[in-house]
Amino acid sequence: MQVSAIMTKDVHAIQPNATVQNAAGLMRSFNVGSLPVLHGSKLIGIITDRDITMRITAAGLSPVQTNVADAMTSAVRVCLDEEEVEQADKMMEQLQVRRLPVVDKDEHLVGMISLADIAERVHDQKLVGEVLELVCEPPAEMPVN
Repeated sequence: MQVSAIMTKDVHAIQPNATVQNAAGLMRSFNVGSLPVLHGSKLIGIITDRDITMRITAAGLSPVQTNVADAMTSAVRVCLDEEEVEQADKMMEQLQVRRLPVVDKDEHLVGMISLADIAERVHDQKLVGEVLELVCEPPAEMPVN
């Protein structure tokens, strides 16, 4: 099964010059834990609720005065919409992430795939269990920008 068959297609994104407060508000409004960061139509990063907590709140920075560009993760790994779900699964395991942006062959953002997408739509309980186990291992120390 291809990633495009199970990914979330209606992805909300944010621009790098928006404030972290704006990003957090959008995450709350759309009930998501991350937002792709686009410069025009180019994917340049991702900002997660963990990025906000660890890089902004824990550092004592103001979410009102801090731009998304200063909190986002810029080294974004993506998967292709034509890849098999198992490939995305392996990448999430290796990276210990719960979600990945999905791009097409022209590198345009076309969706997101998450553990929830896999759990809800793939009927391979072994695959889902393996992903959850590996992704839920404690992460390495998060670098601070």
